[in-house]
Amino acid sequence: MKQISLLLLLCITFGNSVLAQDKDAEQIKKIYDQALTQGKAYDWLNYLSNQIGGRLSGSVQAQQAVEYTKSQLDSLGLDRVWLQPVKVPKWVRGTPEFAYFETSPGLSTNVDICALGGSVATPLGGLKAGVVEVQSIEELESLGKEKVEGKIVFFNRPMDPTLISTFAAYSGCVDQRYSGAEEAAKYGAVGVIVRSMNLRIDNFPHTGSMGYGDTPVSKRIPAAAISTKGAELLSTTLKLNSETKFYFKQNCKQFNDVESFNVIGEIKGSEFPNEIIVVGGHLDSWDLGDGSHDDGAGCVQSMDVLRLLKTTGYKPKRTIRVVLFMNEENGLRGGNKYAEIAKGKNEKHVFALESDAGGFTPRGFSFDCSDENLKQVLSWKSLFEPYYIHLFEKGFSGADIRPLKDDGIVLAGLRPDSQRYFEHHHSENDTFEHVNKRELELGAASMASLVYLFDKYGVITSAK
Repeated sequence: MKQISLLLLLCITFGNSVLAQDKDAEQIKKIYDQALTQGKAYDWLNYLSNQIGGRLSGSVQAQQAVEYTKSQLDSLGLDRVWLQPVKVPKWVRGTPEFAYFETSPGLSTNVDICALGGSVATPLGGLKAGVVEVQSIEELESLGKEKVEGKIVFFNRPMDPTLISTFAAYSGCVDQRYSGAEEAAKYGAVGVIVRSMNLRIDNFPHTGSMGYGDTPVSKRIPAAAISTKGAELLSTTLKLNSETKFYFKQNCKQFNDVESFNVIGEIKGSEFPNEIIVVGGHLDSWDLGDGSHDDGAGCVQSMDVLRLLKTTGYKPKRTIRVVLFMNEENGLRGGNKYAEIAKGKNEKHVFALESDAGGFTPRGFSFDCSDENLKQVLSWKSLFEPYYIHLFEKGFSGADIRPLKDDGIVLAGLRPDSQRYFEHHHSENDTFEHVNKRELELGAASMASLVYLFDKYGVITSAK
């Protein structure tokens, strides 16, 4: 009799599990169907990109984006929409940069450059000096002041093309962009030129944040990115003629901090309203393109997550909140401010998902979480297989949500195919026409599906 009862219990348990999986599969299909037929992400991105454009923190365009996205969240009938004030840096590029290298008096070749975000300007008449090429900060240090003083340092370490993870390739050489000017100034350099973070050889220079550390204001030197095609040409020329001189002129300026906002909307949870799930991206972008992939895509996908859950009739157990963070690109002020206020209010965040890797075809998610929570995620893998979502691994989540990290939260990042991402990242080439509507919508649906599962089943807290 005991064996029969145990068998019956196992059958009931298995049957309930299959039924739950069927219901989950049905809800996820509703989400994908709605995203691919009635999605709003592409229309929202069209407006952000083509009517507003690049949204550098502290700019008029950033404020326009705040107002537009708030109005769109208001139209969704969420339980609450609000703006969260945050002070952000204001750096202005000024008139377009100009550069050339000179192999002999009067014989010059123009190259494409752009100032790095946060750089000081060149002197009014521009800056012209000899060039010393290095592959790394370590090589710079080995040369010392004798060979660097009075020169423009040319950092020319390329992204590693053998790394299939292009983000790993980016991480492997971005230190020269961020710290190059700070380090070169220690040896008396007068300027810095950095090879763009781009795997493709083209004429688009890629900007990005840089810092001076503790370098006194009077000792700070101008820093610019050169296109990969320009870098190849300059490097070849230097090998043929080490006396080649480089000229560049840029007019950028740092102003005092200004007020901006994180844009936030939420659906209140029906059972556990004090448990908060966040989904978001960063609303600011660099100023060269229109910020479609970085990170307009992540913002509109996150907005659509809440709309998709509402339009499919799902009633969340937990509070689901969309946060469009301001100032990820050159300060992370929005992410830090959100976490500061959340912790000050003792809000309980259980799951946070960020989309900040472009609007390309989704491949899966990376998780910053316990082994137990990753095991739960892997149990959902079959639900995503019909949509070719296969990547579920531990890894980086997102810069804006990382300040929320504690033992009781699962952090995750959407992982789209990244092979073309760095052709657009931080450059004039990051524009709306390079975003595929269907790929963008698939990403929104994948995010909404993961949010649905975490809302329904919660996080495993035994590892606290």
